Amino acid sequence: MYSSFLADAPVIREPLHAPVAHLVRGGVVEGIHYGSVVVLGTDGRVELQLGDIEAAFYPRSAVKPLQAVAMLRAGLPLDGPLLSLAAASHSGEDRHLAGTRRILDLAGLTEGDLRNVPDLPYDPVVRDAWIREGRGPSRLAQNCSGKHAAMLWTARLGGWSLPDYLDPQHPLQQVIRETVEDLTGQRVARVTVDGCGAPLFSLSLHGLARALSRIASAAPGTPEAQVADAMRAHPEMASGARRDVAALMRAVPGLLAKDGFEGVQVAALPDGRAVAVKIADGANRARIPVAAAALARAGVDPELLTEFAGEPLLGGGEPVGCVRAVRALDPVPFTACA
Repeated sequence: MYSSFLADAPVIREPLHAPVAHLVRGGVVEGIHYGSVVVLGTDGRVELQLGDIEAAFYPRSAVKPLQAVAMLRAGLPLDGPLLSLAAASHSGEDRHLAGTRRILDLAGLTEGDLRNVPDLPYDPVVRDAWIREGRGPSRLAQNCSGKHAAMLWTARLGGWSLPDYLDPQHPLQQVIRETVEDLTGQRVARVTVDGCGAPLFSLSLHGLARALSRIASAAPGTPEAQVADAMRAHPEMASGARRDVAALMRAVPGLLAKDGFEGVQVAALPDGRAVAVKIADGANRARIPVAAAALARAGVDPELLTEFAGEPLLGGGEPVGCVRAVRALDPVPFTACA
């Protein structure tokens, strides 16, 4: 249930980010990605931090597991792959579109009831095929459609109005806000609108890591455990067949992970260990190697993380360097970097 002992909202300020990843070409640091990283131990204590883990920031789609927990608490009867889809930033694959239609069917609704922004599929291969077929943007193809379909069904089950389900004052969004505050253990700093049109709550990076830790380590049968189990069992429904976050969950047994736009990554293990990453410039190429290094610092076997150590930089078509986590985070890199 909701906690009555919440910390104050994180301070809204310019984050004091630190170097978290180097772009190395031919043995020379060509570029630096700044950001913030937090690693939590099994007892919830901060074991490592870089940058500013307490400033207010927007978690973007990394908040979706928390939103899914809120909907289950409000009575949403989803599980398995459809629950994973409700917490997804999906790729627009056939499975995702079919799953979203199924949620809408169960709710007695249609694609026309969705209020997310029309878009093309997120996966570039799927998007290219979509365009070749002469298809334009749609609400169903947009990467948040599974969440929006689940929001609509939750609103219908609660007897709440449907057309305004994205209004921050709507009962559904109030339940979601209360759940976000409960799981993070702190009050929301500010509310804005995410790219899909849903309310977006400003948290701290520390709070986000704490929330996913609580979800990943929750007691069986709780809404938190249901979300964690669904996403771990169906990582492709929570992302896509070619997505790095799905590969990360497949590679590390028991790992729960969620990405977000603007360089956000959060991941947690069943024993409560958790990491959260924010890349200051939003660079996607730095997100996964920094998260992998953080997971290694949290105790995950580095052998399980080698494919996430950083994409190579090419010179003349051949590898001449890479994007790698800074030494403070990753003192012994997984792979050699020229």
